[in-house]
Amino acid sequence: MTQYFLTVPHDSADEPTMASMQEADPAELAAVIAAVDEFNTALKDAGAFVFAGGLYPPSTAKTVDPTSGEPRVLDEPFVEASQYVGGFWIIEAADDAAAVDWTTRAAMALQGRIEVRALQEVPEA
Repeated sequence: MTQYFLTVPHDSADEPTMASMQEADPAELAAVIAAVDEFNTALKDAGAFVFAGGLYPPSTAKTVDPTSGEPRVLDEPFVEASQYVGGFWIIEAADDAAAVDWTTRAAMALQGRIEVRALQEVPEA
């Protein structure tokens, strides 16, 4: 089985805050949470779930940069972007078609775009 990385993009450079989260319609938020929970349960029941997680926004990132010879820790993301990864799943699927099927289900649950890519496999020695 190949592992796939499903990326949940955040489509704005604006980071979510407690205030902006409270602006969301509670019923819509509850529906999305329920749909994602149902998706996660389906992944687990099918044996396709490996790992998932949400990420804090880019303002919390630290980048370690050793390019000057000495590692420097920078309090910033490694790249400025108008979009960023907000969360992800690692799943196992038999092939690209199965991975796209799972990705479609994730996109429908979140009502947003999801990117899917296969993880590189370790070459056999």
